[in-house]
Amino acid sequence: PKFIEPYGHYKAKISLDFLDSLPVQTESRVILVTAINPTPAGEGKTTTTVGLGDALNLIGKNAIICLREPSLGPVFGMKGGAAGGGRAQVVPMEDINLHFTGDFSAIQLAHNLLSALIDNHLHHGNALQLDPRKISWRRVLDMNDRALREIVISLGGVINGLTRQDGFDIVVASEVMAILCLAESMQDLKNRLSQIVVGYDSAGKAITAEHLKATGAMATLLKDALKPNLVQTLENNPALIHGGPFANIAHGCNSVLSTKAGLRLADYVVTEAGFGADLGAEKFLNIKCRKSGIKPSVTVVVATVRALKFHGGVRGADLTIENLDALRDGFVNLERHVINLREKFNVKTVVAVNQFSSDTKKETKLLIDMCDAIAVKVAVCNHWQIGGSGATDLAKMIVDETEQIATEINFTYDVNCSIIEKIEKIAKKIYLASEIKISKKAKTRISELQLEGYGKLPVCIAKTQYSFSSNPELLGAPKNHLFEVREVRLSAGAGFIVVVCGNIMTMPGLPREPAANSIGISNESVVSGLY
Repeated sequence: PKFIEPYGHYKAKISLDFLDSLPVQTESRVILVTAINPTPAGEGKTTTTVGLGDALNLIGKNAIICLREPSLGPVFGMKGGAAGGGRAQVVPMEDINLHFTGDFSAIQLAHNLLSALIDNHLHHGNALQLDPRKISWRRVLDMNDRALREIVISLGGVINGLTRQDGFDIVVASEVMAILCLAESMQDLKNRLSQIVVGYDSAGKAITAEHLKATGAMATLLKDALKPNLVQTLENNPALIHGGPFANIAHGCNSVLSTKAGLRLADYVVTEAGFGADLGAEKFLNIKCRKSGIKPSVTVVVATVRALKFHGGVRGADLTIENLDALRDGFVNLERHVINLREKFNVKTVVAVNQFSSDTKKETKLLIDMCDAIAVKVAVCNHWQIGGSGATDLAKMIVDETEQIATEINFTYDVNCSIIEKIEKIAKKIYLASEIKISKKAKTRISELQLEGYGKLPVCIAKTQYSFSSNPELLGAPKNHLFEVREVRLSAGAGFIVVVCGNIMTMPGLPREPAANSIGISNESVVSGLY
């Protein structure tokens, strides 16, 4: 109990000193849960992660779940929360989906403190000769607000500072978020924060957070956020929820600290990587595993009959109608993810079918038969309705698969490759693009980064989550497509280069009917409409 720092009755932080005192269990196994490309029909990746963790504990295994924290942007926007669903949830759901333990607020404050220090430095003489036209550090907010993507700041006269163009990203896209999720100690956190490049001086020299003497204050704001959060599932099994980068615009994985904490506390660690395997799993393997030494014993690809029919061309209410042809057509999306993971990354892979009440026996049998045809093991799961007992077949399959020694990961690229070569290898090997179009602006920035010595960093692809391509309209498993790169950003502290592709935005907007319109609270403080 002395190592638990309570945040109310149902949430807590775990002491880093306690985690450091635990021996690493060399026999512990990491199970990575990923999915097909997401659709409006839903796949239930987090729900399956929770259900699998409950199921492993139900069959007598010592398992812990490691998840990401939800962002308020999607909660009030279109996607909704990220605490699982039905009987496969982590609780308290309302708290987890809202302010939780304040980690996102701390990240937002630390990031914007650096922004304030930049403009304060310009206002008070600019001793570092920071070129206002070459400031790359934007501000952040944990809410979808398209009006803040590109703005002009310091209007109203000299007293308000130097007028210049600026903009906002969402907190999950912040380099501070990425740093928190990759740091393994307070010292590592401070080292990474100090390396953040905020812009360049008039001679082209990089100006960092350390030059602005921001490191100590930023780390102080993050001192509690660095500690993993402990909650539980509806079946009273432990869950560590820590960090929350999106996989479509960031690296999409929960913190290294919480994953390694799980490896010290349990025999099985069930973790997730955001959106489809082309984004979350690719970054989990090429970035998180490469930097941390973690490797998955087996990867689970979550699919649903409804979502595969969507990839096969069916829309709206018709998704609940039996359609074997559409299921066959959409299966290519699942097949591509399985092939990528199994054959290109060399990781053991199984499929979890997250069952819905509208699935027919014929559709389920066809999906199982198609998985058999590509020699991938498949389990049909009903954890949403009945909890862990609905995923015991999957749990037993995982145990069998992890009895063997985990294979070594085949990374998509060597870090010694040029930045353009890394982009090309991911685009051509994983996305099956035939041509890569890099904008003039991006090419110029890539050349600069190579000359500055950042050429050996991994790349973090920011693209649409809905397709293997950079075009969200290309569903299924497109190949021989054009892959477009429009912008490149340096995240020196996080240790990777962000490659922004297609029309993806690092500050999302709200949909025509935001989820916020349906969320409310009673006079007795009972929250409704939050899922």
